[in-house]
Amino acid sequence: QAQLVESGGGLVRPGDSLRLSCAAPPRTVMWYTMGWFRQAPGKEREFVAAISRIGTTTYNVDSVKGRFTISKNDRKSTVDLQMNSLEPEDTAVYYCAAAQPGAPSRDSKSYQTWGQGTQVTVSS
Repeated sequence: QAQLVESGGGLVRPGDSLRLSCAAPPRTVMWYTMGWFRQAPGKEREFVAAISRIGTTTYNVDSVKGRFTISKNDRKSTVDLQMNSLEPEDTAVYYCAAAQPGAPSRDSKSYQTWGQGTQVTVSS
């Protein structure tokens, strides 16, 4: 089974930026829909963004409000999430996941493979 490994989380202040990265097997990044989800304490896992194998992007507009950008690098086999203007409400564990092409990208049930997650904490 494909392994996904997230990195880049940390403790930042409101207004700061972070770039999360997900390392995955080359075939996974090239052929699957890759998504980022997050889960805050006491809350359900929430869709953040996804990118299809051809680079089409989808965002949870309500939560990321144009502040986050998802991208992928097939050569490096990575999927990144650039997060700008971070807010305390963005505090969560962020997960990278892979779904079969064509599956509903906003639905966590579409994703068969998940990483372990990386903690992002936004606090002054």
